[in-house]
Amino acid sequence: MKSFLLAFTALFSIVNPLSGAFIFFGATQGLEPRVRAQVSRWVAIYAFSIVTVSLYVGAYVLSFFGISIPVLRVAGGIIIAMSGWRMLTEPDATEQRRSETPSPRSIAIPPSRLAFYPLTMPLTTGPGTISVAISLGAGRPAGFHPELLAFFIETLAAVVLLTLLVYEFYRHSARLAEWIGATGTTIVVRLSAFLLFCIGIQVLWNGAAELLGTLPLGSAGVS
Repeated sequence: MKSFLLAFTALFSIVNPLSGAFIFFGATQGLEPRVRAQVSRWVAIYAFSIVTVSLYVGAYVLSFFGISIPVLRVAGGIIIAMSGWRMLTEPDATEQRRSETPSPRSIAIPPSRLAFYPLTMPLTTGPGTISVAISLGAGRPAGFHPELLAFFIETLAAVVLLTLLVYEFYRHSARLAEWIGATGTTIVVRLSAFLLFCIGIQVLWNGAAELLGTLPLGSAGVS
């Protein structure tokens, strides 16, 4: 269960479906509960697809384009930090949507299209999640033997469990928001945005530290 625990804890810590549920609710508060449930299902489907492809194919794609994991972390950290900063500084989406749409409404956009951007990418499984998944996939056992099969089974189980939690938390986001109230929802959304910003800075720093560690020691002092 080592690969399962490593993959699940690493992915869960950056996806954080509980705090993401409040952000999801703030973005979909004007929708009917039926439509919100459909959107949450598609978010889970997209999240599963993105994480799975990143986990098993991402390292080969990066190698083909000559992109290193540290560079991916730097780019992903910048995007995550920008998303968190934008969510942290924008007006209260919950109160704004409540005043604009006093009653639930239907939409003409299919839930499958509405769910991808920005609810799945980058808010749920953004560049930070992709970089973590690629890093996990790059550490797979080499060769064809039982350890490789166990790695695939355990990491796939971790991704399935993670996306099921995303679906359940997002689907019941209105109930969670009702349970803690409007003020509590606003507080959690702001705290989640701040944590997202901090995660972005951390991912950026990890990538930058790896890149700086590859610099020749003698390049700093030339004379």
